[in-house]
Amino acid sequence: MSNDHPRARHDLEFIPFDHEGQPTILVRDRLEIVPWGTGIPQGLLPVLALLDGRQSLAAVAAAVTEAQGGRLVTAEDVAGLVAELDKAGLLDSPAYRERKAAVAADFAAAPTRPTVFAGQAYPDTAADLATYCDAVLAEAAPQARPATAPLAIIAPHIDPEAGRAGYAAAYAAIRGTALKRVIVLGVGHQLMSGLYCLTDKPFATPLGDVATDAAAVARLRRAGGTCLDPSELPHKAEHSIEFQAVFLRHGLAATPFAMVPVLCGSPVGILAESSRQAFLDYAGPFLAELAALVREPGTLLVAGVDLCHIGGKFGHAEPAELLEDAALSHDRALLAALAAGDPEAFWAESARVADNYNVCGLTALATLAEVLPPASMTLLSHDIMREAATLSAVTFAAAAFTAR
Repeated sequence: MSNDHPRARHDLEFIPFDHEGQPTILVRDRLEIVPWGTGIPQGLLPVLALLDGRQSLAAVAAAVTEAQGGRLVTAEDVAGLVAELDKAGLLDSPAYRERKAAVAADFAAAPTRPTVFAGQAYPDTAADLATYCDAVLAEAAPQARPATAPLAIIAPHIDPEAGRAGYAAAYAAIRGTALKRVIVLGVGHQLMSGLYCLTDKPFATPLGDVATDAAAVARLRRAGGTCLDPSELPHKAEHSIEFQAVFLRHGLAATPFAMVPVLCGSPVGILAESSRQAFLDYAGPFLAELAALVREPGTLLVAGVDLCHIGGKFGHAEPAELLEDAALSHDRALLAALAAGDPEAFWAESARVADNYNVCGLTALATLAEVLPPASMTLLSHDIMREAATLSAVTFAAAAFTAR
C-alpha cells in the first residue's frame, strides 16, 4: 500500500447489527489483528470499497463527494481517515503485514488446518453434523442426481443455512460416488498475493480429518511459480473450502479420497487486463498441470463459489433490490458460457459489466472452464440471499458437469 493509493484489507468480515438504535457494522478479523467487538459506521463500507490500492486519495475524495451529493470531501480529509483506519488495523499496510507474518508462522507450524466455523455455521459434534448434513441432502429434488457420476460440480460457499438448497443439490449429485481425489477450487477472500494458494495440510472436521493429496499439491506448486501465494495463511480462516470439506467428508464417508485445496484470488491488480488471454498468459503452466490432474481417473472437481455481491455492503450506492435483475442476468450469462464450454464468452461477459457485480468466484469458475474436459452442464439451483440490514445480497448456484 502506498500512502497516496491506500488499500483496505480484503480479509475482513462485516456483520450488521443494531447499536442503541443505530445501524452499525461489526468487524470480524479471523487473524485477530482487529479486536473482536470493533464496530464501524455503516456508511464507511462504501468508502472502504473505494480503497482498492488503485485509486489516489484525490480520486477517493471525488467519489465520496459525488456520493454525498456534492458535499465537499478533500484529499486531506481522506488522508486523515486513512490514518485512523490504519491505526485500527483495517488497511493493508506495513504494520498490518508485520503482524500478519507472525500469524502466518504459527499457522505454517500447525500439522492440520483446524476447523474455524464448527459450532457457528454448522454443528460441532460428529453426530449432530451427520444429522444436519443428512437433513440438508434430503431436501434435494430427486432429479438432482445425474444418471452418470459428475466430472465436476459447482456448489455455494455461502453460510450453509443461507445456501441450503444449493448445497443439497450439489452434494446429492455426488453422494456415495467412488473417488480417489477431489480438487476443490475455493475463493481466497484473504488471498492478497498471486492468483492461487495451496496447502497440503489435512482439513479437520467434526466428522474426521480430510486428507490432502500431497503429491498432487507438490505438482501444482512446481507448475505454479509466481502465480502462487508463497504463504499458506489464506487457508487459515477461509470458509469456502472448509464448507466443502464438511459435505465431502459426509457424502463420501465410504471413499478413502484425498483433497487438493486450491484457493483462487481476485484477478484485479494481478492480470494485465480482464481477458482470457491475460489469464492464460499469467497462469498457463498451473492450469495445464491442473487439467492433467483433473483428467486422471477417480478425480472430481468442485468449485465452491458464490456469484454476485451487490448493495451497500459491497460498495454499491444503490440498494441490492435495484441491482438484482441485472445481477441475476449476469449470473445466467456466466453460467451459460460455462454450459457451452466457452471460456472466451465467460471472460467477455465479465468484461462487459467490468465485474461491477463483484463475482467472488470469477477466478475459480474461469479455472474450471479451462481445465474441465468436454462436459454437459445441468443447472441444479440458482438463488439469492438478501441481507436487509445492509441493503445487500449475494447470489449463488449449484450445477453438475457430466462427460459428453
